[in-house]
Amino acid sequence: MKKSTKRTHKVLNVFLAFIAGIILLTILWVIISQVLTAYEKSIYPAPGEMVTVSGQQMHVYTQGEGENTIVLTPGLGTTAPVLDFQPLIDELAKTNKVVVVEPFGYGWSDLTDDERTVENITEELRTALSVAGIKGPYVLMPHSISGIYAMYYANTYPEEVKAIVGIDCTLPEMSAYFGESIPSMPSYLSALVPTGIARLLVLMMPDGFLPIDTTHIYSDENLKTTKALSAWKAYNKNVVAEGNEIEKNIEKTSTMKFAKDLPVLIFAKEGTTPREDGKTTQSFYEMALAGLGNSKIVMLEGHHYLHWTNYETMSNDVSQFLNSIKTNPSE
Repeated sequence: MKKSTKRTHKVLNVFLAFIAGIILLTILWVIISQVLTAYEKSIYPAPGEMVTVSGQQMHVYTQGEGENTIVLTPGLGTTAPVLDFQPLIDELAKTNKVVVVEPFGYGWSDLTDDERTVENITEELRTALSVAGIKGPYVLMPHSISGIYAMYYANTYPEEVKAIVGIDCTLPEMSAYFGESIPSMPSYLSALVPTGIARLLVLMMPDGFLPIDTTHIYSDENLKTTKALSAWKAYNKNVVAEGNEIEKNIEKTSTMKFAKDLPVLIFAKEGTTPREDGKTTQSFYEMALAGLGNSKIVMLEGHHYLHWTNYETMSNDVSQFLNSIKTNPSE
């Protein structure tokens, strides 16, 4: 009996020592991750201007000059928008002023405690542009979920929007058109950054956080910085909150349409297999833009992040479209 008790105690002690070791290693990794983050922030400073919005710092990056001011806005979870858009920025900035406002929780911008409603996100964007001294009217160029915010912006402040250029962008009617539900994001994802798990994931599978770059257009410095920012920001509380606010934001904008005289150009991913009902991404955009006086849909091969590989084609099409606005007698 005594031997059995001793054996049990020994097993228990080994188990407790194992648990204690795991806890100590976790604490050590969290500390190491925080130290690395502080160091990386010192060697990878924001390339643009930091402006104060709602008491927090927001990053506004500007490149190029021209008659048009193009404002690029990112899709959900694009950790480093300025770096992700860089090839497209470089092309567009040859003839335009290009601006990227990194929302709270993205890139070099701070986190915020404000809800990720379409109203707050739009007002933060407007305030950042105003504080940075960037005047409209703007050509809003939303990627993915930012299409919802662009729709709200164009309807709420039409005098500030010159045109919309969407990059495979979400529009309010899309989920209803395809009969699809809006997925949510588990709240535990927001723990990835503070616990250092995000950094561990970046170390283990870096390609999952980087653009698909078969032509090596992204510089080594860009990719290194993107990995660092992913360790700081991937799936933080603002991104998770934004993902879980999508359904409500779509409901708020579900009755909104682009004004008939607003020029709209949409780049969409081609190759979508038609559903049984015949609906495709192209048929959706054709429906959504029906009745507009100046609209165009360009189908492109590639990833949902079309700008990774189609930046030159997109830039040329944008230039032609904006020139058509300038020469259109109805404008």
